[in-house]
Amino acid sequence: MPPLNLVEYERLAEAALDPQTFGYFAGGAGDEQTLADNIAAFGRWVLRPRMLVDVGAASPASTLLGGPISMPVLVAPTAFLRLAHPDGEGGVARAAAAAGTIYCLSTLATTTPADLARASPGGRRWFQLYCYRDRGITRSLVQQARETGFEAILLTVDMPFSGRRERDLRSGFVIPGEVEVPSFTSASSGRGSATLAEMVALLDPTLTWRDLEDLVAEAGLPVVVKGILGAEDARLAVASGAEAVAVSNHGGRQLDGVLASLDALPEVVEAVCGAVPVILDGGVRRGTDVVKALALGAQAVMVGRPIVWGLAAQGEPGVAYVLALLHEEVRLALALLGCVAPAQVSRRHVVRRADD
Repeated sequence: MPPLNLVEYERLAEAALDPQTFGYFAGGAGDEQTLADNIAAFGRWVLRPRMLVDVGAASPASTLLGGPISMPVLVAPTAFLRLAHPDGEGGVARAAAAAGTIYCLSTLATTTPADLARASPGGRRWFQLYCYRDRGITRSLVQQARETGFEAILLTVDMPFSGRRERDLRSGFVIPGEVEVPSFTSASSGRGSATLAEMVALLDPTLTWRDLEDLVAEAGLPVVVKGILGAEDARLAVASGAEAVAVSNHGGRQLDGVLASLDALPEVVEAVCGAVPVILDGGVRRGTDVVKALALGAQAVMVGRPIVWGLAAQGEPGVAYVLALLHEEVRLALALLGCVAPAQVSRRHVVRRADD
């Protein structure tokens, strides 16, 4: 029997990957409190369905930044995907395109934006950007993304330094030299094996809101800011020209002990006051999680680790199956909630658990 849910895919992935690699993808920072809380936060909310609503035509299809998506679920940027399976980023992008949703390519991918565009010419693509100390490399990446059909720049702002990820320190995890990361190769003059901290050391920790303003002015693409957890930064992102914000704590991999993404979501939604779309990143494991995020004000969510689990277990077909599972779960959750479309989900469809 094929896996029935995303947790079952995680078990398959753990069996398929060596312990060091699985630990890298599965782990978080510090005591991994935020990693666990990202998932637990969805249990703090319960759904409030409405009855006797005609949901015969219920569909998870939606729009984001002016274009259609088959469901309010995006494929989050994840580094080093060829460590999980030889299909790598190309396989994930093809599966996302076939599923009708957006794929976000990481700066620390094992392929370039141009090569990814050739490997998966269909579908919608965003480019996740880390800014290197060498701004020439950063500008080149943005130019490559713009010229090869990427629709937006997803600027990650919560990694001036790498979080303390003790699973990796304990296992001695390194990215092998034979797994090429083109942006790192350019920035390091061709160094071989490296730890994540060594790769992140080449990024610029001095970025400010002025740098976001400059990127908005120069990119020639919409800029989405990922890594927002509070009202102040949400308002600054909008004021600096961001066309969307992503509420994210980097999957619990940076500063441990911060708010779960879902817990931070209402404050950010209130702060932007409808000026730009808000996307949730972190902890989504079910279609009902997606619907809870929509009810709290998100326009879409990003899913990262479950995509890696599908890739590790079965390559590109595994990613396709994970996305199909999510599509069906979201469609069913909408219908049983009494909504025919994601846009109909509102705050009245959820309530905080009484014991919380």
